[in-house]
Amino acid sequence: MPPASRIRIAPSLLAADFARLGEEVRAIEAAGADWLHLDIMDGHFVPNISFGPGLVKALRKQSALPFDVHLMIAPADPYLAAFAEAGADLISLHPEAGPHLHRSLQTIRALGKKAGVVLNPATPVAAVETVLDLCDLVLVMSVNPGFGGQSFIRSQLAKIAALRAMIDASGREIALQVDGGVTAETARDCIEAGADVLVAGTAVFGKPDYAAAIRAIRGA
Repeated sequence: MPPASRIRIAPSLLAADFARLGEEVRAIEAAGADWLHLDIMDGHFVPNISFGPGLVKALRKQSALPFDVHLMIAPADPYLAAFAEAGADLISLHPEAGPHLHRSLQTIRALGKKAGVVLNPATPVAAVETVLDLCDLVLVMSVNPGFGGQSFIRSQLAKIAALRAMIDASGREIALQVDGGVTAETARDCIEAGADVLVAGTAVFGKPDYAAAIRAIRGA
C-alpha cells in the first residue's frame, strides 16, 4: 500500500458544471486537488461525447495543475499531437484504441509528455506488461468507460493489486491510477490494493465543499 503522502487526487472535469468550467478548475485547484483529469470521449470508442483539444487549451490558461488527459477515442494516434500542443501533461490511451500501443506510447513521449495505458474492466493486466518501460501511469477503470456516476466494480481490486506487484517488481516510478465509482468509502479499498492516484468525479464536483470532499478521499 502506498504511503498516505503519495496519494494524489485528480478530480474529473466531466462532473463539473460545464457552464462555468474556468471557475470550476480554479476552485478545485484552490481546494487542494493534485491533478485535473480530463476525459476525452468521441461517441465511437465510448457511447458519449465530451470535448476536444480546444477546450483543453482554453482551460490550460486557468490552472497550473498537471493536466491528466484520458483519451477514450479511436483511433487515438491522429490526435496525440493536438492534445500535447493544447497543454496536456500526461496522455493516456487504451490498448484497444489503435493497432500499435508501443508506437503510440513512443509518440506521446516524443512529444515531451508523460504516457499512460488504460485498462478497461475486461482488459487483462497482460496488456500493459510488455510496455511498462514506456509508461508513466497505468489507469484501472473500475467502471465501464463513457459515463460518470457509475458504481464501483469490485473485481478490479484484484487487478489493482496485480499491477502494484508488477510495477514494484519493475523498479520504475509508475503511477497507478483508479477511475470510476471512487468515493471516500471505495478509496480505502483502492489505496489498500496499491493505487496512488484516485480520479473522482461526482465525489468532488458533486459536493458543496470541494476541499472537504478532497480531504475525505485523501483521508481514506
